[in-house]
Amino acid sequence: QLQLVESGGGFVQAGGSLRVSCAASGDAFNDYAMGWFRKPPGKARTFVATISRNGGIAYYRTSVEGRFTVSRSNAKNEVYLQMNNLKPEDMGIYFCAATSASYSMEETDYTTWGRGTQVTVSS
Repeated sequence: QLQLVESGGGFVQAGGSLRVSCAASGDAFNDYAMGWFRKPPGKARTFVATISRNGGIAYYRTSVEGRFTVSRSNAKNEVYLQMNNLKPEDMGIYFCAATSASYSMEETDYTTWGRGTQVTVSS
C-alpha cells in the first residue's frame, strides 16, 4: 500500500520561505496525482495545490498563486511545495495526499494521506 510522509515544516517569519516535502513508498508513485492541503488552527482542512501524475498540470488556491509552487520528482518518489512570501494566514498543518484522478482540488478524491507537517508563520 502507498505510504506518504511529509517533512520540512518549521517556524518562519512573515515574508520568509519554506519547502515542504512528501516522500512516497509502497506503490507506484507515478500512478497518482498528488495534492497538498492545509489545516489552519481551529479551521477545517482546505485545498492548497495539486499536480498531475507527470507534473505537467498544476492548480492552486487563489490565495497562494504566485507565491507557492508544487513540483514532483517521480524518480525520487517525492512531491514538494515551495512556499515563498509566507503570510500568517498560511500557518497550519500541511498534508500531502494521493489520488487516482488526473488531478483534484477535492479532499474526497484522495485515497491516501500523510500525517502532516506543521508550518508556523510569525508576524
